Amino acid sequence: MQLDKAELLTVHTEFSPRWWLRNPHVQTVYASKLAKRPDIDTRKERLELSDGDFLDLNWSKKTTGPMVCLFHGLAGCIDSGYARGAFHALETAGYRPVFMHHRGCSGEPNRLATSYHSGHTLDMATVIDLVHSRFPTSPVAAIGYSLGANALLKFLGETGDSSGLDVAIAVCPPLDLATCATTINTGLAKVYQRYLLSLMHKQYNAKKARYPQLELPELADGLNTFWRFDDAVTAPLHGFTDVHHYYEACSAKPFLPQIKTHTHLLYALNDPFFSPSVLPDKRYVPNNVTLHTPKYGGHVGFVEHAAPAGFNHWLDRQLVHWLDTHFAQPRQPTSH
Repeated sequence: MQLDKAELLTVHTEFSPRWWLRNPHVQTVYASKLAKRPDIDTRKERLELSDGDFLDLNWSKKTTGPMVCLFHGLAGCIDSGYARGAFHALETAGYRPVFMHHRGCSGEPNRLATSYHSGHTLDMATVIDLVHSRFPTSPVAAIGYSLGANALLKFLGETGDSSGLDVAIAVCPPLDLATCATTINTGLAKVYQRYLLSLMHKQYNAKKARYPQLELPELADGLNTFWRFDDAVTAPLHGFTDVHHYYEACSAKPFLPQIKTHTHLLYALNDPFFSPSVLPDKRYVPNNVTLHTPKYGGHVGFVEHAAPAGFNHWLDRQLVHWLDTHFAQPRQPTSH
């Protein structure tokens, strides 16, 4: 039977967690805070940038296998649960991951008043170019999470045929920033908003204390929603007229039609950070972008079952599966 374009674009990926893990908040919190993650051994590098700032990278110590660039979410780092889990799973499967910290997220404030945001793609391009220059014969893939996933999709749309990537995976991207900022300010999702904003306030104040010469303004009272924080801080620091300009310019959704790289987009329909209304109209998504929409999974969760001794993380296995399917080449898995 001939499938139409809409059916080909959307794949209702099978993900069947235990009944008690179907709650979106249990998925989100368990994967982020409670699940025990594997230890990883990386090679750290500080990459000096032409604008006077720096990026902190964590490289795999493996010497063979396709390269995979990892881009984290808001206020994440190499010690974030999903980062360590993916790094370990990729290495075990024969890949060489490199993790890029967004500016100011590696435990040390970055040097400039600007840092990173949902649409900042310049640093991604820098790291992807660096990987190509150091490993010119290696295939290169990229995986982004949440904010990093939105920026990755925007980068793919901006660069079209010249992304430098063989395949990309976007996990739980906030495709429409305005809608997402409103959704996370409702109900139980406010807990996540409060936590993330506390991290952003902490990062901002740490930079202000370390670099007084930047003359960063004091944070005003009442910046307790993303709408308010982004309007008062993110937008003006990064050259946007206001929060509306920032959200409109940096939402990945309008960039999807220009993507030429083979891309997997994973979105749980019960993600508490977003609403399914952020999903794109399939008529405007190119055939090389596959949208996976499992019913459960929370926000960057996707835990199948859990026990005191460990847990089964479907997401890490699925990432490897998508990469294996694309590259379709025999590799020697690494024993850990």
